[in-house]
Amino acid sequence: MAGAASALFLLDIKGRVLVWRDYRGDVTAAQAERFFTKLIEKEGDSQSNDPVAYDNGVTYMFVQHSNIYLMIASRQNCNAASLISFLHRVVDVFKHYFEELEEESLRDNFVVVYELLDEMMDFGYPQYTEARILSEFIKTDAYRMEVTQRPPMAVTNAVSWRSEGLQFKKNEVFLDVIESVNILVNSNGQIVRSDVVGALKMRTYLSGMPECKLGLNDRVLLEAQGRATKGKAIDLEDIKFHQCVRLARFENDRTISFIPPDGAFDLMTYRLSTQVKPLIWVEAQIERHSRSRVEMLVKARSQFKERSTATNVEIELPVPTDASNPTVRTSLGSAAYAPEKDALVWKIKSFPGNKRAEFHLPSITAEEATPERKAPIRVKFEIPYFTVSGIQVRYLKIIEKSGYQALPWVRYITMAGEYELRLM
Repeated sequence: MAGAASALFLLDIKGRVLVWRDYRGDVTAAQAERFFTKLIEKEGDSQSNDPVAYDNGVTYMFVQHSNIYLMIASRQNCNAASLISFLHRVVDVFKHYFEELEEESLRDNFVVVYELLDEMMDFGYPQYTEARILSEFIKTDAYRMEVTQRPPMAVTNAVSWRSEGLQFKKNEVFLDVIESVNILVNSNGQIVRSDVVGALKMRTYLSGMPECKLGLNDRVLLEAQGRATKGKAIDLEDIKFHQCVRLARFENDRTISFIPPDGAFDLMTYRLSTQVKPLIWVEAQIERHSRSRVEMLVKARSQFKERSTATNVEIELPVPTDASNPTVRTSLGSAAYAPEKDALVWKIKSFPGNKRAEFHLPSITAEEATPERKAPIRVKFEIPYFTVSGIQVRYLKIIEKSGYQALPWVRYITMAGEYELRLM
């Protein structure tokens, strides 16, 4: 087992201790002073963003939120990434209780803060970090806390992320498969960066303790089952699961089985680093007629099949910072000058597949000649019922001992992530 935290400190922006909780008795409050000294020394260093520091046998791991530093000190060989992740969970829990985590909210809720720290970590090991579970037995009311005499079922149950006894009149599961396309195209029209980041986002409204099984067109799974893939299978990379997924089962036979939390959560994220054809291609022709007059012709082309349609398309075209009186003609959608962005924003509500559109700026005048803008063209869009990777949900089964029938709903969406095309 990885080494444990010795103590957790909450400090203000000047390094003064607001709250600290000693878990193992092998550090003192002086460690906070040593940490802040190390933090000041790191300023100006090339590694100043490093969230880990070491001094005289003590490792310091920290995050900053608003005007608060959250810091864990440990004398053991600990898993730094795990403890930093825990600090982020502490932030989420405090925000759930206090609306916002800042110095004032900590001072107003010292009792609740200590109670939460006691429940979230035991002898330096992270315990319960789900705000919805903690709120079942640690309640706040106008800076007062009430603790129930009996711990909730979820704390005594192996499934710490879900409460027992949940009941719904209508049992439903909503699954959104969302993929973000990241593309960077240089001025020569060459793709220099291309990847897809996907997420399976779920919202569950299920009674009892349901067992869910999800099947995807995962190449490894289909080949293990002896099924012919015929190009319909995909190779997923960098898969990350919610804690509810049984990892041993997945590693053994690629089955995604889990007892879901109640409400909204990210079941799984993944990445594909394969070359992606730009779904919307944009070209810009820039012509200077004088020292102060520029003409632009922008052409957009949707490069996906006709049966799909991109919605809420926005193409942001940079113009000189002192541009004035732009006049625009568009063959599709509408365009407007956004001086706060130094750009013209072309909006197309619905852009069908395999279609072209033009955006003509015959007159952009500037007070004097300005160098060409280096900012890229940025594109935003959403394509419902479509995924770049070709991922498919083959089945989603919900089994509960009471035998009720649950309705699963699956939706696919592709959207632009960091989608940029360089002009020069």
